[in-house]
Amino acid sequence: MTIKIGDRLPEGKLAEFIESPSEGCAIGPNTFNVSDLTKGKKIAIFGLPGAYTPTCSAQHVPGYVKHAAELKAKGVDEIWCISVNDAFVMGAWGRDQKAVGTVRMMGDGNGDYSKALGLDADMSKFGMGTRSQRYSMLVDDGVVKQLNVEQGGKFEVSNAETLLAQLG
Repeated sequence: MTIKIGDRLPEGKLAEFIESPSEGCAIGPNTFNVSDLTKGKKIAIFGLPGAYTPTCSAQHVPGYVKHAAELKAKGVDEIWCISVNDAFVMGAWGRDQKAVGTVRMMGDGNGDYSKALGLDADMSKFGMGTRSQRYSMLVDDGVVKQLNVEQGGKFEVSNAETLLAQLG
């Protein structure tokens, strides 16, 4: 079943490559409970099929990096990118995209969280296995307030500009 507006995010874990050590976080991959990270926060989340893929690298991530200050000015505490890649790949891609410190690059290594959201996609015919659909959502204290899921192969409603407009 696909998550919808008004639903609470499912329990699950995501991994993030941490560049600098901080309290409770070591350098390298760290695994986090989604419910812990979303508690009391407004988060713009966007999901995409894969790191280093054309639309994801040329448009999706750069749009959220470019509009991060505007999103935060409208009350967004954090911006997350979720992809079915491991934390090492997400960390390297975040550095490549100049997203470090702006967008949290969250790895869903086995696609378990994408499946829990009901937003997984079978891309086996492209040699990519199970991946994430392309989407964006606004989550407030763990509850979905906006949800924009792309139709196959499109990039029209999950961009930063659409989510920014929905924030009013």
